[in-house]
Amino acid sequence: MAAVTVRERPARLPVRTTAGERRLLIICLAVGFTTLLDQSILTVAVPSLRASLGAGTADIQWMLAGYSLAFAVALVPAGRLGDAYGRKGFLIGGVAAFSLLSVVAATATSPTVLVTARLLQGAAAGTANPQVIGLVQDHFSGWQRTRALGAYATVASFSGIIAPLIGGAILTVGGHDGAWRMVVALNIPFGLVTAALAMRWVPGRSASPAGPAPGVGEPGASRAHQASVRRGARVRLDGVGLILFALATVSLLVPVIALSGSQSWVMTTSTWLWSIAALASALAFVVWERAYHRRGGTPILLPGLARSPGFALGTLVATFWFGATLGLSLVLMLFLQEGVGLSAFEAGFVTTPGAVASGICSALSWRLVARFGRRGVTVGLWVIVISLLATTAVVTWVPVAVVAVALAAAQVLTGVAGGLVHAPNQYLTLEHAPAGANGLAAAFLQVTQRVSATICFAALGGIFLASAVPGDLGTYRGAAAVGIAVTAALVAAAALSSMLADRFGEVTR
Repeated sequence: MAAVTVRERPARLPVRTTAGERRLLIICLAVGFTTLLDQSILTVAVPSLRASLGAGTADIQWMLAGYSLAFAVALVPAGRLGDAYGRKGFLIGGVAAFSLLSVVAATATSPTVLVTARLLQGAAAGTANPQVIGLVQDHFSGWQRTRALGAYATVASFSGIIAPLIGGAILTVGGHDGAWRMVVALNIPFGLVTAALAMRWVPGRSASPAGPAPGVGEPGASRAHQASVRRGARVRLDGVGLILFALATVSLLVPVIALSGSQSWVMTTSTWLWSIAALASALAFVVWERAYHRRGGTPILLPGLARSPGFALGTLVATFWFGATLGLSLVLMLFLQEGVGLSAFEAGFVTTPGAVASGICSALSWRLVARFGRRGVTVGLWVIVISLLATTAVVTWVPVAVVAVALAAAQVLTGVAGGLVHAPNQYLTLEHAPAGANGLAAAFLQVTQRVSATICFAALGGIFLASAVPGDLGTYRGAAAVGIAVTAALVAAAALSSMLADRFGEVTR
């Protein structure tokens, strides 16, 4: 029988969620809020960290980008483990470890201790987060799934709203020198309460009501994998594949962070060796995965994912978009605080209108999916490109007296369009997840975002700190303009990828 292609749309009629599903969604949103708050809140504390701990540029780069590096390394193993052994334990363990490591970070007495704590925090967050998206994929379908992902995007925007505001308020009241410790400790109560509630509200390893996501799964999966999914059996983990993937990820990101921290951007023997190791481990990963699949095993990179244009292109959209978003937030915070001279609290207010607009639009984004599908995402991305070009003009030419107001206005347009991009793209991409691999698909989607975030944080932060001269506003304007122009180019690449996904990425079933 010939395959039938259908557009990427959810089921038409929404179904009322049960009390258990609502409680589960609360936990998923709380986990996302806690870990994303930690990613966002530290950017406003950079001046305080430099003053209090004597942290240099390399230290700051590792504090910011190291979190994303460890997050990225943990995602795929954690997603695969959640698929094979159940998500509840990894979710609770990841959140609990994240909270305890926040205590270590808040009491750090040197940059080295804080960097180490941030790395371990990233690994803990990377263990919990693929379980969140996996649980949404497992327990929600159709309109419920779209709206759940929209709620997740809204919470992400909300964390972006309050992170600079709360962090800025703490720094303003407590003073710059030591108040960063209270900023870092802010996540401790959120994490502990979430872990306690998850023990009661997250279901165990029962079959998911929603069933597997539709898409390209079974034709691309191995027969052993399909049989194990039908029987509900545990799938043997591809340990060698996990190790090779982790090595490739670490080897790719370490030289980027090291180069940006050195401010010279000159390849040393060490960075060349790391780069060669990244290429070698990536090639070894691909060769191993193919051989492992031919022997009947279940590889990390399921063929159903690798061969799906919809999943590959949707993941590419998320990669460019996520890196651009986090890179933009860092550039704006550094420009507003160190260049314009605003306090952390005042700088947070500049980005708040855009984050509010993004949160509101994210909550309504499921309607966009229903009406326009992938094309709505593409239009939203091109609107963001226009907004970022306008933002580049603002930081370059608008007088200092009104630059904050002009930036806030530009951020509203960016936020409106951004709220209509993230959740719809996530839903449309994960519709291609193979049966029984929801956590793995979510992990691959997130790991590319974290790799992008690490590179963008390190590269844009390093370029900005190396280019801006304290006391010289012109250099700060130039550094900010370059950084924002780079984010505009990344979003344009995301828009082109989305156009290709709209053309070639129908779900085939």
